[in-house]
Amino acid sequence: MRPANALVAGIAAIVGYLMATGTVVPGTLLLLAIVFLVTGAGNAINDYYDAEIDRVNRPERPIPSGSVTEPQALSLSAVLFIAGILLSLFTNPLCAEIAVANSILLVLYAAWLKRTPGLGNAAISYLTASIFLFGGAFSGMDGLVRVIPIALITFLAMLARELWKDAEDLEGDASGGADTVPIRIGVQKTVQIGFFFLMAAILASLVPGLWWGAWYLGGIGIVDLLILAAAGKAFPCRTAECLRRSGATTLVKYAMFASLVVFTLAAVFL
Repeated sequence: MRPANALVAGIAAIVGYLMATGTVVPGTLLLLAIVFLVTGAGNAINDYYDAEIDRVNRPERPIPSGSVTEPQALSLSAVLFIAGILLSLFTNPLCAEIAVANSILLVLYAAWLKRTPGLGNAAISYLTASIFLFGGAFSGMDGLVRVIPIALITFLAMLARELWKDAEDLEGDASGGADTVPIRIGVQKTVQIGFFFLMAAILASLVPGLWWGAWYLGGIGIVDLLILAAAGKAFPCRTAECLRRSGATTLVKYAMFASLVVFTLAAVFL
Protein backbone atom coordinates (compact mmCIF):
# COMPACT_ATOMS: atom_id res chain seq x y z
CA MET A 1 0.00 0.00 0.00
CA ARG A 2 2.92 2.35 0.73
CA PRO A 3 0.88 3.77 3.62
CA ALA A 4 3.09 6.82 4.19
CA ASN A 5 2.52 8.03 0.63
CA ALA A 6 -1.18 7.16 0.85
CA LEU A 7 -1.48 9.15 4.08
CA VAL A 8 0.20 12.20 2.53
CA ALA A 9 -2.24 11.91 -0.39
CA GLY A 10 -5.15 11.86 2.07
CA ILE A 11 -3.82 14.95 3.83
CA ALA A 12 -3.55 16.65 0.42
CA ALA A 13 -7.31 16.13 -0.05
CA ILE A 14 -7.95 17.96 3.23
CA VAL A 15 -5.62 20.74 2.04
CA GLY A 16 -7.65 20.92 -1.17
CA TYR A 17 -10.80 21.51 0.84
CA LEU A 18 -8.97 24.04 3.01
CA MET A 19 -7.79 25.96 -0.05
CA ALA A 20 -11.31 25.96 -1.48
CA THR A 21 -13.07 27.13 1.68
CA GLY A 22 -10.47 28.57 4.06
CA THR A 23 -11.58 26.19 6.80
CA VAL A 24 -11.63 22.52 7.79
CA VAL A 25 -14.65 20.56 9.03
CA PRO A 26 -14.77 17.11 10.69
CA GLY A 27 -16.15 15.62 7.48
CA THR A 28 -12.80 16.13 5.76
CA LEU A 29 -11.49 13.13 7.71
CA LEU A 30 -13.73 11.11 5.41
CA LEU A 31 -11.81 12.56 2.46
CA LEU A 32 -8.54 11.45 4.03
CA ALA A 33 -9.85 7.91 4.52
CA ILE A 34 -11.17 7.64 0.95
CA VAL A 35 -7.97 8.89 -0.66
CA PHE A 36 -5.85 6.70 1.64
CA LEU A 37 -7.80 3.59 0.63
CA VAL A 38 -7.95 4.31 -3.11
CA THR A 39 -4.28 5.33 -3.25
CA GLY A 40 -3.27 2.20 -1.36
CA ALA A 41 -5.36 0.11 -3.75
CA GLY A 42 -3.68 1.74 -6.73
CA ASN A 43 -0.22 1.06 -5.30
CA ALA A 44 -1.07 -2.58 -4.65
CA ILE A 45 -2.50 -3.27 -8.10
CA ASN A 46 0.42 -1.43 -9.70
CA ASP A 47 2.84 -3.76 -7.89
CA TYR A 48 0.75 -6.72 -9.06
CA TYR A 49 1.02 -5.78 -12.72
CA ASP A 50 4.67 -4.70 -12.39
CA ALA A 51 5.89 -7.83 -10.62
CA GLU A 52 8.19 -8.91 -13.46
CA ILE A 53 9.61 -5.45 -14.07
CA ASP A 54 10.14 -4.92 -10.34
CA ARG A 55 12.21 -8.09 -10.17
CA VAL A 56 14.77 -6.13 -12.21
CA ASN A 57 14.21 -2.52 -11.10
CA ARG A 58 12.92 -2.86 -7.52
CA PRO A 59 13.78 -6.32 -6.12
CA GLU A 60 13.19 -5.03 -2.58
CA ARG A 61 9.47 -4.47 -3.17
CA PRO A 62 6.98 -6.86 -1.49
CA ILE A 63 6.23 -9.17 -4.44
CA PRO A 64 9.78 -9.62 -5.81
CA SER A 65 11.15 -10.02 -2.29
CA GLY A 66 8.65 -12.80 -1.58
CA SER A 67 6.92 -11.15 1.37
CA VAL A 68 3.61 -10.90 -0.54
CA THR A 69 2.22 -13.12 -3.29
CA GLU A 70 0.64 -11.75 -6.46
CA PRO A 71 -2.87 -13.08 -5.60
CA GLN A 72 -2.61 -11.49 -2.15
CA ALA A 73 -1.70 -8.12 -3.68
CA LEU A 74 -4.62 -8.35 -6.13
CA SER A 75 -7.10 -9.27 -3.38
CA LEU A 76 -5.88 -6.45 -1.14
CA SER A 77 -6.26 -3.98 -3.98
CA ALA A 78 -9.86 -5.08 -4.69
CA VAL A 79 -10.86 -4.78 -1.02
CA LEU A 80 -9.32 -1.31 -0.74
CA PHE A 81 -10.96 -0.05 -3.94
CA ILE A 82 -14.39 -1.27 -2.83
CA ALA A 83 -13.97 0.25 0.64
CA GLY A 84 -12.86 3.62 -0.77
CA ILE A 85 -15.74 3.80 -3.26
CA LEU A 86 -18.32 2.82 -0.65
CA LEU A 87 -17.04 5.52 1.70
CA SER A 88 -17.25 8.09 -1.11
CA LEU A 89 -21.02 7.54 -1.23
CA PHE A 90 -21.20 9.37 2.11
CA THR A 91 -19.70 12.59 0.63
CA ASN A 92 -21.51 14.15 -2.34
CA PRO A 93 -22.18 13.06 -5.94
CA LEU A 94 -19.24 15.07 -7.33
CA CYS A 95 -16.74 13.48 -4.93
CA ALA A 96 -18.21 10.02 -5.51
CA GLU A 97 -17.87 10.44 -9.27
CA ILE A 98 -14.22 11.46 -8.92
CA ALA A 99 -13.54 8.49 -6.61
CA VAL A 100 -15.07 6.01 -9.05
CA ALA A 101 -13.42 7.56 -12.11
CA ASN A 102 -10.01 7.67 -10.44
CA SER A 103 -10.32 4.07 -9.26
CA ILE A 104 -11.04 2.95 -12.82
CA LEU A 105 -8.14 5.05 -14.10
CA LEU A 106 -5.77 3.52 -11.53
CA VAL A 107 -6.64 0.03 -12.76
CA LEU A 108 -6.27 1.08 -16.40
CA TYR A 109 -2.95 2.73 -15.57
CA ALA A 110 -1.53 -0.38 -13.92
CA ALA A 111 -2.85 -2.79 -16.57
CA TRP A 112 -2.33 -0.79 -19.75
CA LEU A 113 -1.64 2.95 -19.63
CA LYS A 114 1.64 2.57 -17.75
CA ARG A 115 3.04 0.86 -20.83
CA THR A 116 1.69 3.49 -23.21
CA PRO A 117 4.29 6.23 -23.83
CA GLY A 118 3.16 9.62 -22.53
CA LEU A 119 -0.40 8.58 -21.70
CA GLY A 120 0.68 6.65 -18.62
CA ASN A 121 2.75 9.56 -17.38
CA ALA A 122 -0.14 11.97 -17.95
CA ALA A 123 -2.57 9.62 -16.19
CA ILE A 124 -0.56 9.30 -12.98
CA SER A 125 0.13 13.05 -12.99
CA TYR A 126 -3.58 13.78 -13.28
CA LEU A 127 -4.34 11.28 -10.50
CA THR A 128 -1.93 13.07 -8.19
CA ALA A 129 -3.28 16.52 -9.08
CA SER A 130 -6.88 15.34 -8.80
CA ILE A 131 -6.47 14.81 -5.06
CA PHE A 132 -6.73 18.59 -4.67
CA LEU A 133 -9.75 18.59 -7.01
CA PHE A 134 -11.34 15.88 -4.86
CA GLY A 135 -10.84 17.99 -1.73
CA GLY A 136 -12.25 21.09 -3.38
CA ALA A 137 -15.20 19.15 -4.74
CA PHE A 138 -16.28 18.34 -1.18
CA SER A 139 -17.55 21.94 -1.05
CA GLY A 140 -19.22 21.67 -4.46
CA MET A 141 -18.35 22.68 -8.01
CA ASP A 142 -17.27 26.19 -6.95
CA GLY A 143 -14.73 24.67 -4.58
CA LEU A 144 -13.38 22.40 -7.30
CA VAL A 145 -12.87 25.36 -9.64
CA ARG A 146 -10.98 27.30 -6.94
CA VAL A 147 -8.28 24.63 -6.64
CA ILE A 148 -7.68 24.14 -10.38
CA PRO A 149 -4.52 26.36 -10.36
CA ILE A 150 -2.96 24.25 -7.57
CA ALA A 151 -3.91 21.07 -9.41
CA LEU A 152 -2.23 22.40 -12.56
CA ILE A 153 1.03 23.12 -10.71
CA THR A 154 0.97 19.62 -9.27
CA PHE A 155 0.21 18.05 -12.66
CA LEU A 156 3.16 19.74 -14.37
CA ALA A 157 5.69 18.92 -11.65
CA MET A 158 4.46 15.34 -11.38
CA LEU A 159 4.59 14.86 -15.15
CA ALA A 160 8.26 15.86 -15.16
CA ARG A 161 9.01 13.49 -12.29
CA GLU A 162 7.15 10.60 -13.91
CA LEU A 163 9.07 11.02 -17.16
CA TRP A 164 12.36 11.07 -15.27
CA LYS A 165 11.38 8.00 -13.24
CA ASP A 166 10.76 6.17 -16.51
CA ALA A 167 14.21 7.26 -17.66
CA GLU A 168 15.71 5.91 -14.43
CA ASP A 169 13.98 2.56 -15.01
CA LEU A 170 14.87 2.30 -18.68
CA GLU A 171 16.79 -1.01 -18.48
CA GLY A 172 14.18 -2.86 -16.44
CA ASP A 173 11.29 -1.50 -18.49
CA ALA A 174 12.99 -2.56 -21.73
CA SER A 175 13.63 -6.08 -20.39
CA GLY A 176 9.98 -6.31 -19.28
CA GLY A 177 8.67 -5.31 -22.71
CA ALA A 178 7.40 -1.88 -21.65
CA ASP A 179 7.14 0.93 -24.18
CA THR A 180 7.98 4.24 -22.51
CA VAL A 181 8.98 7.72 -23.65
CA PRO A 182 12.71 7.26 -22.80
CA ILE A 183 12.77 3.88 -24.57
CA ARG A 184 11.49 5.61 -27.70
CA ILE A 185 13.47 8.87 -27.62
CA GLY A 186 16.31 8.26 -25.18
CA VAL A 187 17.22 9.53 -21.73
CA GLN A 188 18.63 12.90 -22.81
CA LYS A 189 15.51 14.06 -24.66
CA THR A 190 13.28 12.75 -21.86
CA VAL A 191 15.27 14.76 -19.34
CA GLN A 192 14.87 17.86 -21.52
CA ILE A 193 11.10 17.39 -21.79
CA GLY A 194 10.87 16.95 -18.03
CA PHE A 195 12.92 20.13 -17.59
CA PHE A 196 10.37 22.01 -19.73
CA PHE A 197 7.46 20.81 -17.58
CA LEU A 198 9.31 21.78 -14.38
CA MET A 199 9.87 25.30 -15.70
CA ALA A 200 6.16 25.48 -16.57
CA ALA A 201 5.33 24.34 -13.01
CA ILE A 202 7.50 27.13 -11.60
CA LEU A 203 5.70 29.72 -13.73
CA ALA A 204 2.31 28.29 -12.73
CA SER A 205 3.32 28.40 -9.06
CA LEU A 206 3.51 32.19 -9.25
CA VAL A 207 -0.16 32.57 -10.25
CA PRO A 208 -1.66 32.04 -6.74
CA GLY A 209 0.47 34.99 -5.66
CA LEU A 210 -2.22 37.13 -7.28
CA TRP A 211 -4.55 36.35 -4.35
CA TRP A 212 -2.18 35.09 -1.65
CA GLY A 213 0.39 37.86 -2.06
CA ALA A 214 4.05 38.32 -1.15
CA TRP A 215 4.19 35.91 1.80
CA TYR A 216 3.04 33.07 -0.45
CA LEU A 217 5.54 34.04 -3.14
CA GLY A 218 8.33 33.95 -0.55
CA GLY A 219 7.36 30.45 0.56
CA ILE A 220 6.80 29.05 -2.91
CA GLY A 221 10.08 30.65 -3.98
CA ILE A 222 11.92 28.22 -1.67
CA VAL A 223 10.05 25.33 -3.25
CA ASP A 224 10.92 26.64 -6.71
CA LEU A 225 14.60 26.72 -5.73
CA LEU A 226 14.37 23.02 -4.86
CA ILE A 227 12.80 22.38 -8.25
CA LEU A 228 15.58 24.32 -9.97
CA ALA A 229 18.17 22.30 -8.03
CA ALA A 230 16.54 19.08 -9.24
CA ALA A 231 16.48 20.37 -12.81
CA GLY A 232 20.14 21.33 -12.57
CA LYS A 233 21.11 17.86 -11.34
CA ALA A 234 19.14 16.06 -14.04
CA PHE A 235 19.85 18.22 -17.07
CA PRO A 236 23.42 17.00 -17.78
CA CYS A 237 22.38 13.32 -17.63
CA ARG A 238 22.54 11.17 -20.73
CA THR A 239 22.07 7.75 -19.11
CA ALA A 240 19.65 6.11 -16.70
CA GLU A 241 22.45 5.47 -14.22
CA CYS A 242 23.42 9.16 -14.19
CA LEU A 243 19.82 10.19 -13.55
CA ARG A 244 19.46 7.69 -10.71
CA ARG A 245 22.67 8.94 -9.09
CA SER A 246 21.63 12.58 -9.46
CA GLY A 247 18.74 12.17 -7.00
CA ALA A 248 16.68 14.59 -9.11
CA THR A 249 13.40 12.68 -8.79
CA THR A 250 13.81 12.55 -5.02
CA LEU A 251 14.38 16.32 -4.92
CA VAL A 252 11.22 16.90 -6.94
CA LYS A 253 9.34 14.67 -4.49
CA TYR A 254 10.64 16.72 -1.55
CA ALA A 255 9.69 19.92 -3.37
CA MET A 256 6.14 18.65 -3.84
CA PHE A 257 5.86 17.83 -0.13
CA ALA A 258 7.19 21.31 0.67
CA SER A 259 4.67 22.89 -1.69
CA LEU A 260 1.92 21.12 0.23
CA VAL A 261 3.11 22.88 3.39
CA VAL A 262 3.20 26.24 1.59
CA PHE A 263 -0.30 25.78 0.16
CA THR A 264 -1.62 24.82 3.58
CA LEU A 265 -0.09 27.80 5.37
CA ALA A 266 -1.25 30.16 2.63
CA ALA A 267 -4.83 28.83 2.82
CA VAL A 268 -4.91 29.21 6.61
CA PHE A 269 -3.17 32.55 7.10
CA LEU A 270 -3.55 34.42 3.80
